[in-house]
Order: sequence, then structure tokens, then C-alpha cells
Amino acid sequence: MDAMTSAFHGISLLPHLGVIRVEGEDAAKFLHGQLTQDFALLGLSEARLAALCSAKGRVLATFVGFKRSHTDIMLVCLRDILPAMVKRLSMFVLRAKVRLTDATDAFVLRGLLGPTVAEWAGQAAAPWSRVDQAGASIVWLYPADGAACALWVAPAGTLQPDAPVVPNDVWSLAEVHSGVAWVGAIMTDAFVPQMLNYESVGGVNFKKGCYPGQEVVARSQFRGTLKRRAVLAHSDLPLKPGDELFVAAEPDQPVATVVQIAPALLGGFDAIVSGQISAFAAGKLHLGGSHGAAVTVHAAPYPLLEDI
Repeated sequence: MDAMTSAFHGISLLPHLGVIRVEGEDAAKFLHGQLTQDFALLGLSEARLAALCSAKGRVLATFVGFKRSHTDIMLVCLRDILPAMVKRLSMFVLRAKVRLTDATDAFVLRGLLGPTVAEWAGQAAAPWSRVDQAGASIVWLYPADGAACALWVAPAGTLQPDAPVVPNDVWSLAEVHSGVAWVGAIMTDAFVPQMLNYESVGGVNFKKGCYPGQEVVARSQFRGTLKRRAVLAHSDLPLKPGDELFVAAEPDQPVATVVQIAPALLGGFDAIVSGQISAFAAGKLHLGGSHGAAVTVHAAPYPLLEDI
């Protein structure tokens, strides 16, 4: 734990992330009707974790969104899914006064870790809090092994924080250890939000108005039909998103799916895994088949909504 905490310190480039800019008088209202979180009441000192779902309630992509002004909203997402999301969201604009563009080249994204967050964003704040600092927007994320994590987003040309450069693999590991998964092209349309614990980390608002897939998401939450959750996992052998995991008792039926991975500091790979709650009780799954390499599982690093 100490080695991990000390590694989570500095600034990281984020080439895997991009920015969708949503501008116009109806920007917040439009996103409010498309995503799982409340954008109508989004203040300038906060951000939102949100998902875009299909009509069947499956997550197509995930975002961290915040307002630069009341008519200018940034959506940070995985770059591999960004063009498809601009196209998909634009299909529903209709008469709304809103314009969506790929603004990745117009903004610089960096990841801040550990003491670097406090140096540039001030004292610790709750996840999804936002501050403006020297022309940049800084959004607090969920911590990783107790180390603070934040997104730094600024117009191109803004002087970036002066801090040690952290390799991208370390930032990826912090993302995994935070337990909050990003969904992009590889895992699109595979999970309802609760299978990624999104309702427990501020990614779903059950009091807001309609959005695509809302009925399925609400039914999963309130009718006790949810049987899959996200946990952390470790494998000595390489993992990749989409890999299926098994238990010995059910050799022909996968019980979990690898969602997001990163090389572990001490060797092997750490991951966020979504799977059957009952299967996690054994503490060990197997990669690719019931006799495959062992994958150990650990609880999510935050309480789930039913435990709060």
C-alpha cells in the first residue's frame, strides 16, 4: 500500500481521454434528457459522473461533465468512443439550441495524483467537486489507495502544473484502484450502470427526468433484479477488457467480465471486473475457463448504495 501511495504522485498525460464540448442556451437541458445524471441543476463548483445508455439501459459510454459557464459544458470521455458519441448525441438535438463538437484539440487534459492535487486544487474535496485555478478546471475524482486523484482541463496553451511526470500506466492503475470504470468502444453496450456500481459513486440520479434506458435502470435498482456488481481483481497473467472469467463449479458459463485493466506495480495486472455477486464470494475466479489462471477478487474500495 505504501509503495502504491508513493507512486501516485505527480502529473500524467491523458492521451486516452478526449473532450466533447456542448454549447448553447439549451446545453444543460439537452444533456439532462440524455444522460443518467442531473445536468439541469449542475453548479459551476461541481462536476457530474454520467453515462449514456441505450434504450435497453446498457451503458454506451461514460463521461465526467462540468460547466465552464451556464451555456458551455465539457464532457470528458474515452477518446476511442468520442466520435461515435458526438454523432449519436447530435442525432437528438432536433430544435434545441445546442451544438456538440470534438474539442479535444482545443483543450489540454492532465491527471493529477497525490500531493500534486492539493498543491493545485487546495484542500481535499469530495469526488466530483470542481475548482478553477489559473485558467484550468480541476475536478476531484475518487481516490486510489487513499491518494487524491483529479482531472486538470484547460484551454490549449495554458501553463500546466509543475510536477513530476507520472507514467501513463501509473495513472491507469490509479483509475483501476479507484474502482470507477470508464466505458469506451471495447465495452460499450455491455452493462447497466449498476453493474459498474455507478449508482454508488454518483453516476446515476434516480430523481431526475427521463433519459434513454431510464426504466430499465430504475427497475434494476428498485425491484431487486440486480445480481451483478463491480469489484477489483488481480491476475499474474495478462488481462484485457472483455475477457471472461469462470468459477470451477460452472465450467461452461462465464460469471464475470474484465472491464478495465492496468499493469500492477509489483507484477501482473489489476482490473475492475463486473460479475455475479454470488460468484465473488469464493474470492477466486479463473481466466478463460474453469481451469484457467487464477484471478483473485477484492471488494470495491467504497461502500455500495445498499450499504450506505
